[in-house]
Amino acid sequence: MMITTPVVELADVRRTYRSGDTTISALDGVSLSFAAATFTAVMGPSGSGKSTLLQCAAGLDRADGGRIALAGQDLGRLREPKLTVVRRRHVGFVFQAYNLIDALTVEQNVLLPQRLAGVRPDRAWARQVLSEVGLGGRGSARPGQLSGGQRQRVALARALAGRPAVIFADEPTGALDIQSGREVLALLRRAVDEFATAVIMVTHDPAAAAWADRAVILADGRIVRDLDAPTAELVAKEMTAVTKR
Repeated sequence: MMITTPVVELADVRRTYRSGDTTISALDGVSLSFAAATFTAVMGPSGSGKSTLLQCAAGLDRADGGRIALAGQDLGRLREPKLTVVRRRHVGFVFQAYNLIDALTVEQNVLLPQRLAGVRPDRAWARQVLSEVGLGGRGSARPGQLSGGQRQRVALARALAGRPAVIFADEPTGALDIQSGREVLALLRRAVDEFATAVIMVTHDPAAAAWADRAVILADGRIVRDLDAPTAELVAKEMTAVTKR
């Protein structure tokens, strides 16, 4: 049987914060692995540690303890310049607020991470990716000319344009209407199934989690549920149980 190395792996990861005289344990010994071509929803009540998990796994925040590996690189051993290189080579990001630059065209926004990484922009691939997300022919438009759902598609095209090993999505449908949200989730699903990308998505929505292969639920910085083939009904039930703890 072929053994594949996880794209992202967390082993006994801990992250604490100080709030006045109080120490808050955002992550308390979390161990998880995420393989290529898998879609994982990360859920939990407010303050459960889900956003901290995403930020630490992506190398945007430093853990206080444990080990995090991204594309085979131990993030704890990397200084910031090398860490930035690893993120740019292997990671795509999709955020609730889109994070597009209004002064740039759609195509320029998609190509921006490649320019920042010092890589020759692959315009043909960028246009293909824009076509894949339903925005073929809109490369010369500005973000302000697009709907919220279209702007999120641009953000996803930007993430895919770098051919990342993993896409981290933080509430990618939170600012969208139901139909636009479904379209974005379908595109994330396609990224997994057609491009073999790992997708790790923070969400509060059980219906969004049902698009994933797996739903991990956190509470007080710990994993309390790890569900395969989640349905909206099952996730809602488990989230209700966790909230009442």
